Amino acid sequence: MAHKLKKTIVLVGMMGAGKTAVGKALALKIGVPFRDSDAEIEQAANMSIPEIFERDGEAFFRARESEVLQRLLAEKQKCVLSTGGGAFLAEPNREVISAKGVAVMLDADLPLLWNRVRHKDSRPLLRTRDPRKTLAELYAKRAPIYALADLSVRGCAEYSIEEMANKVLEVLATRHDVLEVL
Repeated sequence: MAHKLKKTIVLVGMMGAGKTAVGKALALKIGVPFRDSDAEIEQAANMSIPEIFERDGEAFFRARESEVLQRLLAEKQKCVLSTGGGAFLAEPNREVISAKGVAVMLDADLPLLWNRVRHKDSRPLLRTRDPRKTLAELYAKRAPIYALADLSVRGCAEYSIEEMANKVLEVLATRHDVLEVL
């Protein structure tokens, strides 16, 4: 089944929700490029996200994140764009995403998120004495903001990446201003 993407699909949600993995699978299904805002920042800085946080701080990183989002959303070619967990929290980022794309929240519960992130050292916000508690606090604070996304897809541990990408595609099919099935 062929698709025509009319707006960039911006995947938002907590770290560990599957934005990158599902985004790559979704982009393949639709036949459009996949972009990752964190990867774009790392490439531009020639540093990893944890290195940027350590050297320049979170505020510096968030400013670069906003610049990258604006640049990617301004591109003529539409894509599937995975964002970092904090990107959607800033109102200016939500506004540019709403104006030029569609925000799709990948919604996962706390136990699933913890299961996915607990063994990774690439999460600077979880470098605390009690990373599980930190994740729970971030989840409680961020969930109401993620709920502002245009669309939401609930994930569960039983879904494969492919199944989750299909669920996102089903939700997108309800938005003819975003995705046209040819």
